Amino acid sequence: MTELADPPRPDTADMVSVHKVFRQALQSAPDLVGSASRHERVEIVASFYGNVLDFLDIHHEGEDLLVWPRLLERCGGDSPTVSRIAAQHQDVTPALHAATALVGPWAASGDAADGRRLIDALAEVERVLIPHLDEEESTVLPLCAEYLSAPEWGELPAHGLGNFRGDKIWLILGLIRENMTQHQRDEMLAHMPPPAVEMWTSMGNAAFDAFISELREGPTA
Repeated sequence: MTELADPPRPDTADMVSVHKVFRQALQSAPDLVGSASRHERVEIVASFYGNVLDFLDIHHEGEDLLVWPRLLERCGGDSPTVSRIAAQHQDVTPALHAATALVGPWAASGDAADGRRLIDALAEVERVLIPHLDEEESTVLPLCAEYLSAPEWGELPAHGLGNFRGDKIWLILGLIRENMTQHQRDEMLAHMPPPAVEMWTSMGNAAFDAFISELREGPTA
């Protein structure tokens, strides 16, 4: 009788690339927001943070739906640790929503006081989020590699791609790809739906390059 092979295990390293997007954006907030004074510059920086925060929200939603329930069902003695780390979303979500609510008013006013409020709110997101990301990477990702199948792991980026509520999905794809090896980038494209691949190759890559160059060029007179 032929034994069935174990299902392939997921490569969870892609999650680290996603986490780097949040780490880098939050670390850069005082400089990017604080240095934006011209209306055009404020619009660019506000669009960047609006999309990154929307992505963080949908990323956590995907984990709540697709990761935590499966781990809790399967990981036995590690369940208390998984429950504790999953519950950290309850601390992140209010800070995330508070920061998100400040992006639009700052984009509309360009006012320095509104910018400072946004910087403070993003700092609070960073304060509660970074320890959570650290624990996910050190503790949760090894459990995901052990207890989730590769197709189940693939549902997480599919959920994010399909339910993203921002207006620049190509920005998110580009930011993630910056933190990947070439092999990971190739694998990412190989597993994306054909319409998403077409979007990225036909316009998304170029749009990302243009946007991110303008974002990172710094303030000009």
